[in-house]
Amino acid sequence: MDAPVLNVEGLKTHFFTRAGVVKSVDGVSLQLAPGEILGLVGESGSGKSVTGFSILGLIDPPGRIVEGTVRLEGRDLTTLDDKAMSRVRGKDLAMIFQDPMMTLNPVLKISTQLIETVLAHAPVSKAEARQRAIAALAMVGIPSPEERIDAYPHQFSGGMRQRVAIATALLHRPKVIIADEPTTALDVTIQSQILAKMQELCREIGTAMIWITHDLSVVAGLADRVAVMYAGRIVETGPVGAVLDFPHHPYTQGLIGSVPSHAEPGARLAQIPGATPSLSALPDGCAFAPRCAKAIGLCRREAPQIEPLGMASVACHVAQGTGGLE
Repeated sequence: MDAPVLNVEGLKTHFFTRAGVVKSVDGVSLQLAPGEILGLVGESGSGKSVTGFSILGLIDPPGRIVEGTVRLEGRDLTTLDDKAMSRVRGKDLAMIFQDPMMTLNPVLKISTQLIETVLAHAPVSKAEARQRAIAALAMVGIPSPEERIDAYPHQFSGGMRQRVAIATALLHRPKVIIADEPTTALDVTIQSQILAKMQELCREIGTAMIWITHDLSVVAGLADRVAVMYAGRIVETGPVGAVLDFPHHPYTQGLIGSVPSHAEPGARLAQIPGATPSLSALPDGCAFAPRCAKAIGLCRREAPQIEPLGMASVACHVAQGTGGLE
């Protein structure tokens, strides 16, 4: 892999509530090379979105990053104050939200919003900023961008609004984009078009991307590598083909087994038993052990560390063969 543009090491983000400390992100490490797409997958509540917001420095009280580093081209973002971070956010590091209306102001024209985004980080004239905005809209496949740029968000369909949100993220050709389930609310045809466009743009401009999703089929067609999260930790990571075709962790196997297309017609759909544990009261040992049919005594006593296994890396005593004869 090329030298990483983003290097996250031992990231821990905790929320200090009256009910206790919620360990939403509990020691996450990941790397991204230029132009690479990483799929970050897991059930709801696994910590995927909080990981993305932590990288962007968008954690509000009672949450805070308590440990770890987030290095963008060697610069540790966790040491920056709000003013310095605001200069990075939007320029070198951008985000695409699930709902484009979280990005777009419904009472302002698209032109106003895109031009202001350009001027926030680039010392150019308003005319040049407008041309950059038009070029970004064209890049994401908006037809007649010279005309559509002066429309309001409500004059676009849901798919087109999401394209505008993607164009906003691409305005400064950031080094890293974090996409938080941006196609979940779109129909399958539009979703497919946007996924293909994002993959093309990442290759073309060298932007790395973390694609946060619960949809394994999206990851299979889009990402280069995948990281599977459970209870705030990455339990398995590696090339998409290696992880999805030959999963080692029982949780990854359960996620893949529960995909409806894997079931025989008329058969009961497979599911992972139980529910995700409370992040404020995680069990001893492996957090997945209470739901795992393969768990042994060691799993309930000691949390496994993520270790290389074949082409992937996995945090599982059973897969690693460290459980002896238990």
